[in-house]
Amino acid sequence: MELSSSGRIKVFFAFAAIYFIWGSTFFGVHLALKSFPPFLLSAFRLIIAGIALAIFCVIKKESFPSAVDIRKNIICGLVIFIGGIVAVVWAQQYISSSLASVIITTPFWFIVLDKRQWKFYFSSKWIIAGLVLGLLGVILLVGLKDGRAGKGSEQMQLLSIFIMIAGSFFWVSGSLYLKYKPSQTSVYVSTTIQLLGAGVFCLLLSYLSAESERFSFQAVQTDALLSLLYLAIISSLITFLAYMWLIKVQPPAIVSTYSYVNPLVATLLGWLFAGEHISAIQLMALAIILIGVLFVNIPKYKMVK
Repeated sequence: MELSSSGRIKVFFAFAAIYFIWGSTFFGVHLALKSFPPFLLSAFRLIIAGIALAIFCVIKKESFPSAVDIRKNIICGLVIFIGGIVAVVWAQQYISSSLASVIITTPFWFIVLDKRQWKFYFSSKWIIAGLVLGLLGVILLVGLKDGRAGKGSEQMQLLSIFIMIAGSFFWVSGSLYLKYKPSQTSVYVSTTIQLLGAGVFCLLLSYLSAESERFSFQAVQTDALLSLLYLAIISSLITFLAYMWLIKVQPPAIVSTYSYVNPLVATLLGWLFAGEHISAIQLMALAIILIGVLFVNIPKYKMVK
């Protein structure tokens, strides 16, 4: 898809958002979990984002969706946000933010599940080499015991890793479905329904897990509250809309390279502000991941010349 000069600028800023804002999300979750239990945190995050976007839709006088679109987007919201947000928040109870960031395996699920792009993906040696390097970097990080800093036992940490990998699968499945079978309503209305549907479901999970018994609004710390607002408006709303636009104008596997850059951002923030240890081998693994990102993006750079 040939983009204009303004289109390439939009692509640049959209990639910057999913690379760096989503990278900072893991540290934001780390702060928010000090005051909010995981399901309730996810519920507040999604519902606040959904309400903000709903107000925007009312101001823009967007058309009201049909019952079919409402049902379709609720299901998509559950698949995408439970996989992409709730799984991450739950896992960060037991593993460090830096480790959680590297378990996002979306590039590999995009390659496996996006059959329409197989010809493009497998015809480029750069993309294959980049994905392999990224995978090696992730394996190196996961295999390091000192990279598994967190509060959980070995069993809970491994369970968290498995849940996050499964969450990536659902995130990719929902994203591809929306790419190839888009809703009849606008992306703003569709995303509003997805956010609110997933948020209400998280409230149900919070109730069923009796989180209210260990939560108090009076005990919420200021940094946790600010982190919640950042996660809701900047990460879940603005950056998600940038992501949804990107997967429509760029090959999804290239868009998914955010999951290679996010670990660098998350690890540096965890080291600087959360006291998470970074070893020399971890830094080497992150360097390998970033080289993989460069390789995957080389075909995209060639296409825009």
